[in-house]
Amino acid sequence: MDKTHANSTCSNRPDLRGEINWIPFDAAAFVGSSLRFVSGDPEGNRFRVSYYLDSTQHLKAKVWFGPETEGPPGHAHGGAMAAVVDEVLGLAAWAAGYSIVVGNLSVSFRNMLPLHKVVSVETKVVSAEGRKIMVHGRIYCEKTTYAVGECLCITIQPKNINIR
Repeated sequence: MDKTHANSTCSNRPDLRGEINWIPFDAAAFVGSSLRFVSGDPEGNRFRVSYYLDSTQHLKAKVWFGPETEGPPGHAHGGAMAAVVDEVLGLAAWAAGYSIVVGNLSVSFRNMLPLHKVVSVETKVVSAEGRKIMVHGRIYCEKTTYAVGECLCITIQPKNINIR
């Protein structure tokens, strides 16, 4: 990728290429079809998402918020932003090796996100204690943060099998 692209991470066209040190991550192949809600339609008018791992193996995403995510005129709905935070933070736990479900999600909105904008999402698994995995992340573009999130994930227990 050329340096010009690396400096144009916030274009208004749906260019979902990652940064120079990001490695593509095939999320759908990793966790299956459970990613249908946010990243299930790569050509749709709601969301378009590409996933990556950075050099420290933290999950990153590039997300385009299309016209079907509109809330306030010309801007993404808070629920659309929260859905992205939910998917990306939950997937970050899976990418880190934890089979989880989201137990609690907290999203704080910092700025209105214009439609047709490509933004980045960064994540970090900040703790793992017993079955509880805490993941933090944010939706941002350059110096502007649109939303921050904290996700308490609970590891999935294997089903008990009764053999008679």
